[in-house]
Amino acid sequence: MRSPVRQPFPIALLTDFGYRDHYAGVMKGVIAGIAPGATLIDLTHGIPPQSVTAGAIALRESWRYFPRGTVFVAVVDPGVGTDRRPLAIETLAGCRLVGPDNGLLFPAADQAGIARIVELTAPRYRLRHLSSTFHGRDIFAPAAAYLWKGTRIDSLGPRVDKLATLHLERPVESDREISGTVMYIDGYGNLVTNIDRAGIDRLSARFSGRRLWVKILRVTPLPITNTYGEAPKGAPLATFGSFELLEVAIRDGSAAKRFAAQPGTPVKVRVS
Repeated sequence: MRSPVRQPFPIALLTDFGYRDHYAGVMKGVIAGIAPGATLIDLTHGIPPQSVTAGAIALRESWRYFPRGTVFVAVVDPGVGTDRRPLAIETLAGCRLVGPDNGLLFPAADQAGIARIVELTAPRYRLRHLSSTFHGRDIFAPAAAYLWKGTRIDSLGPRVDKLATLHLERPVESDREISGTVMYIDGYGNLVTNIDRAGIDRLSARFSGRRLWVKILRVTPLPITNTYGEAPKGAPLATFGSFELLEVAIRDGSAAKRFAAQPGTPVKVRVS
């Protein structure tokens, strides 16, 4: 009996399907039927329902930590069944991205460098019967499995010139202040902003020796700490998380619940 093909890279799945229903498991079953040797990694199935922006951020912050060749299947697809296109993208960095053309793939593809894009139309590389509500199972999972097995991306469908963009809001820097927003809330309730460390460093360099404070809603301005543990239990804090973005958190608690914050909530960094 011939052993299944094994590749030195996995297929990684990112969806908003959650962990209650069978949807993510069925996608894995389709992949296993086509590529039984594939290693499957659940990047997450906990993206907030229909939040294309949250899915795009999670994918953008993850792809570079996987082996070259990894196939990412990203499905946050409120437009499933409409005329939005199903795509596969080959990147200059070596990873492949499969998912809907709704902006979800753009931030990761833009960082990794786009080599080519195809629309997933070839009947041979999708399931025979297509549901209008479950392209993750019928189109995206088969495409990922065939890519993992070595099928050329051009075999999956015709090339297209561009994909839908999703430009995340940038902070606004002035002489004494950076104005940003919450753009992502993780499972701990930490409020991840769009203010990066480089922007903070520029502001700090202009006012050497002056302390910077973070202001969100009606909360007393917060100093920037190095770790969560520098704050007392239950106290709010500001720090840089693994995204290298400024975040507002509660030591051993949820800042999202405490402050009733959500994506789009304003955050400012000011010189003392």
